[in-house]
Amino acid sequence: MGETNTEKDNVNMLMTDQQYRIWVNDLSRRYKQSQVQAAIGINGEQLRFYWTVGRDIVAMHIEERWGHGILKQLSNDLSKQLDRKGFSVTSLGYMKRFYLLYPDAIPILPSSGGEMEKSDSLPPTGGKTKSPLFCIPWSHHKAIIDAVGSDSQKGFFFVRKTLQNQWGRGMLLNMLGTDLYEVQGKAATNFNITMPTQDADLAQDLVKGVYDFSFAQINEHYNEAQLKERLVGDICQFLLELGRGFSFVGKEYRICAAGKEKYIDLLFYIIPLHRYCVIEVKTTEFDFPDVGQLAGYMGMVDEVLNVVGDNDCIGLLICHSKNNIFAHYALSKINAPIGVAEYKLGKSTLPQDFQDKLPTEEEISKGLTELKR
Repeated sequence: MGETNTEKDNVNMLMTDQQYRIWVNDLSRRYKQSQVQAAIGINGEQLRFYWTVGRDIVAMHIEERWGHGILKQLSNDLSKQLDRKGFSVTSLGYMKRFYLLYPDAIPILPSSGGEMEKSDSLPPTGGKTKSPLFCIPWSHHKAIIDAVGSDSQKGFFFVRKTLQNQWGRGMLLNMLGTDLYEVQGKAATNFNITMPTQDADLAQDLVKGVYDFSFAQINEHYNEAQLKERLVGDICQFLLELGRGFSFVGKEYRICAAGKEKYIDLLFYIIPLHRYCVIEVKTTEFDFPDVGQLAGYMGMVDEVLNVVGDNDCIGLLICHSKNNIFAHYALSKINAPIGVAEYKLGKSTLPQDFQDKLPTEEEISKGLTELKR
């Protein structure tokens, strides 16, 4: 479709609008500056430039000022002036959304506010501009923007996780499709009163509110021993579910002290925190005595297993269900760092007689093939 008369009139008006031309020239200059800095390996400069473009689009109210076709015209002008792709209408839209999602990402930058002739160049790298936001690829940001909408906290969560775990774009897309944000760091804990602030924040971020044990493929009737056996039986999947930094030490780990021996259900080591982690899995609802048993195991680990460089261990109770208020009461007077979470088993907990009536994968595939005929 060709340009309408209205669009042609808008283009002609823009060609003679001095402020618009000044702004396009300013964007081109800032882009070239960012390219020079990016050439020496600073990926963040490119992202910071995109953020400033989004800031200008919002702060200058360009669509109200120059009409709804302005993004198309800006795309054409920047592409011609810079002789490169990357400034499509879609890309400019992402830059606008990038700014709207993280409007405080570069607080030291003054807004253009329509005064293009006073527009500053990119601020010097350092200080507050060294944000994780400017340390992951632009393609990752676009995937996050599409997934989180206007939820900046969720967006920043996935930015940090991408950096921590070095996710490629494929892995990031997979994680964006899970409930990781909803459960990560949501366990009831007393870390804030039992650990140094930095360790407490990291530990809180490492534990989930709900763990997905559906990979264990447990039927409706099961006990704790069977559940733990299944979890350890697929230890790779179990470690993936626990998350970054957990290293498996042993199941029914034997530990002796004061002439007594005890067997710890599940023992892990959290590498980033330099701490053992004692995990108890309970197929019942959380109750006060669970904390006492776990605290006893933790005391033995600290006394017997810790060596120079190890910090006091962490305890994690993963129960079938929990009352958050009771969990708070139980943990508020405990000096050892403990978290309380829940687990879910997914569809595999359907009654066996009902599971037997469900179609198999082969039957479903056959049915779909017949429908296509």
